[in-house]
Amino acid sequence: MEVNGIAHIILTASNFERSREFYRKLLPFLGMKPMIDSDEIYYCVGGRTAVGIRAPAPEHTGAAFEQNRIGLHHLCFRARERADVDELHDFLCSIGTTIIRSPREDQWAPGYYSLLFEDPDGIRLELNHVPGKGLLA
Repeated sequence: MEVNGIAHIILTASNFERSREFYRKLLPFLGMKPMIDSDEIYYCVGGRTAVGIRAPAPEHTGAAFEQNRIGLHHLCFRARERADVDELHDFLCSIGTTIIRSPREDQWAPGYYSLLFEDPDGIRLELNHVPGKGLLA
């Protein structure tokens, strides 16, 4: 068996309205198309995957995300072109997003170029570009 990528990722936001406002800007900018936009979930499809943001259970509303606890560490989108990383950086700066690491090359794979930023809950998101198929060959 060999999987064919990741079908979808669903993130639970501490403040759904605040996060939905952010993801309504980010995901379409990344070329993802909204499929569901309700009071409980915002769900977009594109790039051979889907990303959803959902409201928390009432008892968890307002809880803080902690990157180094068990569970999600960060989510990385893959860009088709190196220039896309720079373009996203400019866009994120224009909407006041917290940038953790501006675009730079890194050691993860030959030509690896990425940007690291946070959503409103502090969930770290990355956009990278690796020439060719990189390590996914």
